[in-house]
Amino acid sequence: MPQTKFQDFIYTVIMVPVMVYAMVCYNIALDRGALSNFVFRAALSELPLMCLIAFVLEFFLIGRVAQKLAFRLVRPERDAPVLITTTISAVIVCLMCPLMSLAASLLFHFSSWREAFARWVQIWFCNFPMALLYQLFFAGPLVRFLFRLLFKKQLARQNQKAE
Repeated sequence: MPQTKFQDFIYTVIMVPVMVYAMVCYNIALDRGALSNFVFRAALSELPLMCLIAFVLEFFLIGRVAQKLAFRLVRPERDAPVLITTTISAVIVCLMCPLMSLAASLLFHFSSWREAFARWVQIWFCNFPMALLYQLFFAGPLVRFLFRLLFKKQLARQNQKAE
C-alpha cells in the first residue's frame, strides 16, 4: 500500500480507471439489458469524466475519511495487513459507491427532479454489490500487484527502514 503522498497519487491514478471502467461497463450493460461489444466501446466515452470525478473524490476526500473510519475497526499493531487492506478497500467502496452513483444518475439518468432520488438509490443499490466484489477480488489485487511492481525498490527501502 502507498507510504507517501506521491505513491498515494500514483496508486489512485491506477485504481480509478480500473474501477471506473468496469463500473461504467456494468451500468451500461444494466441499462441495455445485456453485455455486448457495444458496451465496452460506449464505456470509453464516459470514462474521462467519470474518472475525473472519481479521482477528485477519492484522492482529496474519501481516501482520508476511509482510512480514519477503517482504523476504528482495525488496528495495525494487532490485525493482519490483509485485514487492514480489505477493511480500507471496503470502506472506500461504501463511501465512493453512493457518491459515484449520484454523479452518474445526475449526468446520465436525470429526467426529472421528481424521480431523481429514487433513480439514485436504485443505481446505488445495483452498483454496491458489484463494486464491493470487484474491488475486493479483482481490481484491488490487480492494482496492488501493479503498484508493487512499479515501486518495488522504493517499497523495499521503506520496509528496511521500518525494521
